[in-house]
Amino acid sequence: MSADAAPITFTRFSKALEDLSVESLYAKYSELTNQLTHLESSNKQLEEFARENDDRDCYEALMENKQVMKRFEERREAIKNEVKDVRGLPWRPREEEKVDGAATNGSVAPATNGATAEEQRNGDAPAPGGDDGVYL
Repeated sequence: MSADAAPITFTRFSKALEDLSVESLYAKYSELTNQLTHLESSNKQLEEFARENDDRDCYEALMENKQVMKRFEERREAIKNEVKDVRGLPWRPREEEKVDGAATNGSVAPATNGATAEEQRNGDAPAPGGDDGVYL
């Protein structure tokens, strides 16, 4: 992303959610969760470096990252709102789903095409509608 590019507004993001499938909403939630995890880890390292070296640029980067993290959290909440409040569906990201009594990792939508959760995790699930497309 160039330095001049700005992220889409929260309003546009929320409006775009209306056009996504539930599976896509869960995938976007998972993507944001992953990005947050990496940003949190990076920030810990960056903060240590900034403190040890009294680096003003690192402090500024930390502040920018915190703004990005806040935006990601707001967007995750918007996704949850779209699923629960707008569509009236239960919120079931994969990390909260239990399979064989054990919690799973990741935040992908539950299998909705007749595939088992294990097949979906491994990418062996039959494609919705019977086509052979690639699903991320």
